Amino acid sequence: MPVLTRDEAQTRARLLDVHHYTIDLDLTRGDATFGSTTVIRFTARQAATTFVELKPAVLHHATLDGHPLDPAGLDDNRLPLTLTPGEHELRVEADMRYSRTGEGMHRFTDPADGETYLYTQAFLDDVQRVFAAFDQPDLKAVFDATVTAPPQWTVLGNAIATRVGPPAEGRWQLATTQPLSTYLVAFAAGPWHSVRTQHAGIPFALHCRRSLAPHLDADADEILDITRRCFDRYHEIFAEPYPFDSYDQAFVPEFNAGAMENPGLVTFRDEFVYRSAVTDTERQTRGMVIAHEMAHMWFGDLVTLQWWDDIWLNESFAEYMGYQVLSEATRFTGTWTEFAVTRKSWGYDADQRPSTHPVAPAADDVHDTASALLNFDGISYSKGASALRQLVAWLGEKDFLAGINDHFARHRFANATLADFIDSLARHSTRDVPAWAHTWLRTTGVDTLTPHITAGTDNQWRLDLHHHGTRPHHLHAALYDHAPDDSATLVLRDRLTTDLPAGGGTRTHTLTGPRPALILLNDDDLTYTKIRLDPTSRTTALATLSGIPDPLARAVVWNAARDMVRDGELPPTTYLDAARTHLPHEHDIAITTGVLTFARTHIADRYTTPTHRPHALATLTDLCHDLLERHRHPGTEGLRLTALRTLIDSTTDTTTLHTWLHDETVPGGPALDPELRWRTLTRLAVLGALTHHDIDTELTRDPSATGQEGAARCRAALPDPTGKATAWNTMYTGDNLSNYLFTATAHGFWQPEHHDLLHPYRDRYYPDAVALAARRGPALASAAGGPGFPHTLIDEHTLTQGETCLRDADPTPALRRRLTDQLDDLRRALAVRATAGRPPRP
Repeated sequence: MPVLTRDEAQTRARLLDVHHYTIDLDLTRGDATFGSTTVIRFTARQAATTFVELKPAVLHHATLDGHPLDPAGLDDNRLPLTLTPGEHELRVEADMRYSRTGEGMHRFTDPADGETYLYTQAFLDDVQRVFAAFDQPDLKAVFDATVTAPPQWTVLGNAIATRVGPPAEGRWQLATTQPLSTYLVAFAAGPWHSVRTQHAGIPFALHCRRSLAPHLDADADEILDITRRCFDRYHEIFAEPYPFDSYDQAFVPEFNAGAMENPGLVTFRDEFVYRSAVTDTERQTRGMVIAHEMAHMWFGDLVTLQWWDDIWLNESFAEYMGYQVLSEATRFTGTWTEFAVTRKSWGYDADQRPSTHPVAPAADDVHDTASALLNFDGISYSKGASALRQLVAWLGEKDFLAGINDHFARHRFANATLADFIDSLARHSTRDVPAWAHTWLRTTGVDTLTPHITAGTDNQWRLDLHHHGTRPHHLHAALYDHAPDDSATLVLRDRLTTDLPAGGGTRTHTLTGPRPALILLNDDDLTYTKIRLDPTSRTTALATLSGIPDPLARAVVWNAARDMVRDGELPPTTYLDAARTHLPHEHDIAITTGVLTFARTHIADRYTTPTHRPHALATLTDLCHDLLERHRHPGTEGLRLTALRTLIDSTTDTTTLHTWLHDETVPGGPALDPELRWRTLTRLAVLGALTHHDIDTELTRDPSATGQEGAARCRAALPDPTGKATAWNTMYTGDNLSNYLFTATAHGFWQPEHHDLLHPYRDRYYPDAVALAARRGPALASAAGGPGFPHTLIDEHTLTQGETCLRDADPTPALRRRLTDQLDDLRRALAVRATAGRPPRP
């Protein structure tokens, strides 16, 4: 499908003023296609030829100002239009295809009860799979819509939906919207289970499929409480009130992203409706996503980017505001610790790959929608949010919010650019905001800050802060001493404030008193940089990490250790030993989860050689048994669940796993709910201690969509040549597998324990992934290049084949980006393995 270029979008924006869309959808025509009729009223400023986008199964009729257009003129997804100056009306009638990949109008039949659900994902350029549109963000228009659906269904949209006519006709009318960009138009239809309320005069509602109704009902009070609190907090800090007529949150199946900020109808992946036990950190993450998407009602929906080079104006702001507002308005006050442990490492990793890009790339570097899609990554989310956190620390919250509100007032229901936003901030500050924006938003890479200590005389010592990089930093440095009565505990002596100028160099502080046991730069994580420890501080940190009183400071140390492992400066075994020493004393779930995840997925599976992997798994197993023993009292259920998950993933004790399944519980709890049962079955499959009959029996017990994914994962995880061949053919030779079932199968397929069995598939992977990506589009390309990548085959042959593929096979942009990142991670893993036996750098 041809993609829209920036030049084409600019040309069309100069030509057209789009006023109004009238959309009519018929969802009663079967399970393959739906009817889509679009009427667009617009003005052409001059005589010209342009085009409207649509990707139909069948184009029935198209008229421009009442004159028929030849359907044969449709060139892939572009219908040409020859315009005279003045007002025009375009009418398009077509049949459109349902999707199984989460793009366009996704259709899902719930295996639990046979009910069918539909929802749209119009982002980034997929609205043309639903209705004809001038599909670019700066051609905003007002929308009216009607939908025909089975009479027992409920229809949802961007505005309040009302059933019209006889109920048996299934007709729904949606209220007229505010001006919207086409990528934000949304519909959802099905026999939804709904929980409705009102707040501040606005209708609020939650929706999920009926089979999840008991689970949504159990959490509805919490979800709505978070929604109300965040809504109120945004109204405290934003002068512009909520700009739409309702606020629906729909938890939808097989959703590719975490959520989507459709005005008035936010869609979430329905894994956020928890069927099984979760930790409080996972509940916090759900709360953050709720706050993140609500921030988009202002950042992205009220004021929208002009072109996709400014996606950071959407995502970085929503990411920052989501974490900040959740911490201010709800019981989840430790959000920035979780951000440091999980989200920030996503940004650090992305920023050190060849595919890195500035937070705000040059417009010429985002030359079309395909290149724009690649930038929805750890840079635009995590690094961008980190940059904004640093901006607030440097600028001051008062001036920051004044600039934001000025931005909303100047560009409400319109489009804006980076230059517009920087101008709004600069109008409310005496600081050089444009210079800050240039150094922080227009550059790539991660700075590194390293302390150097020099002993002096007269009870003085010197702290030199070596700054390798280009950005200015406003940060703190914490000085810790050993507690007088407990050498394993640290106490904060002082916190220094320092400003490092742009361009790198050294900043010196002369201090009085004995040298601290630990000097921790950026201890409250206000800036985005790697930090290193001086030798004495490193020794102290490895010995007393769990004795640092502040969880955010502990997260900063764990991140430094993670960076050092990835950079070959700290042996993976040292990180694992630190986890074994300190996690039994750690009470923060986010830190425990982050450290165990990195230890299991990177230390054991990627950075440790096959010879030493069993020892790494044994260390993790022993650690998790210890955590389970320590966390038996009330209030530690989240830590216990976290440990149990990693224990299941790491153990080789199949007898114990079978006993847990039979008893349906772990001694001392918890009971094995569906998630834990499928996790246990997957591990048994990997270890060759499961049969197809066992999988079928469990699927009978749990026939849900999640159960279907668990069964697909287990079947692909069996160490059986026939099973591997079947899984491979299911993924790569057919076109009916959904995005979620593909991902589940891929997760099961590649297992380090099956090294020899998987070798033949490495040779098949690259050509088959290239063909799949070209055939099925970006969502499946990302899955094939993500969990589908042969990440367990860490050797030069996998790397060489991948480099050849990138050079000669012409993969689609989405697959190329994923392969580029995977191969860089593979190079890093090979380098870490090569240096693992060397002593740590001083």
